[in-house]
Amino acid sequence: MTTRPTVLITGASSGIGAVYAERFAQRGHDLVLVARDLARLHTLAARLSGEHGVAIDVLQADLTQLGDLAIVEARLREDASIGILINNAGAAQSGSFIEQSTDSVAHLVALNTTALVRLASAIAPRLATAGNGAIVNIGSVVGLAPELGMSVYGATKAFALFLSQGLSLELGPKGVYVQAVLPAATRTEIWDRAGIDINSLPEIMEVGDLVDAALIGFDRRESVTIPPLQEGERWHALQAARLGLMSQIKQSSVAQRYQSPE
Repeated sequence: MTTRPTVLITGASSGIGAVYAERFAQRGHDLVLVARDLARLHTLAARLSGEHGVAIDVLQADLTQLGDLAIVEARLREDASIGILINNAGAAQSGSFIEQSTDSVAHLVALNTTALVRLASAIAPRLATAGNGAIVNIGSVVGLAPELGMSVYGATKAFALFLSQGLSLELGPKGVYVQAVLPAATRTEIWDRAGIDINSLPEIMEVGDLVDAALIGFDRRESVTIPPLQEGERWHALQAARLGLMSQIKQSSVAQRYQSPE
């Protein structure tokens, strides 16, 4: 009998995190659910445990607070049953960069990047030693598109993608699967919390559809899964173009176009 790894999911009380919890419970995985809203976590845990017969622990944590973050990190380091991390917790905010306060920008970066990389760092050495396991980082297509005007949010999601790709190269040979999931606009509470009217968006994906697509990518062991991308070849072409650009970068010589001022 194969023992399924326990899955730790951040931002698990609603939206994408809650659907991931439901889907992994359906697959027979025990869960550790992390979020700020303890009442919602207990409600979700009771329902999923009753419906699927899995063991579920809840951890109340605000991942922008180092004390709370340290508790989750310790659980990832020390609990050998946890073999999958779903790094889902995140936030967005409305307004242009100059309209956003310095404190709000720092809070966004703390949650979307600092917490994400610290939790990945906490679990990765143990998974690499074991030679198996998975880290899933929830990014966004906004991280590919500065034109959308969400400069800080997009930058944090570009970080999540880059980190995932780098970790995939480092940890893949050690048996650890790393996936970046890049949603477009998805029907979750993130919009209300950011002060953005969801009805102003021309198109939006249902959260169940998003997670189901992401899990197909997970099962296929894709390094990057973009559920709303209609032509997958476009992503492969972008990666080929990037590698072609890198082949033209020569560290020892300045490009000809910069060698004489015009």
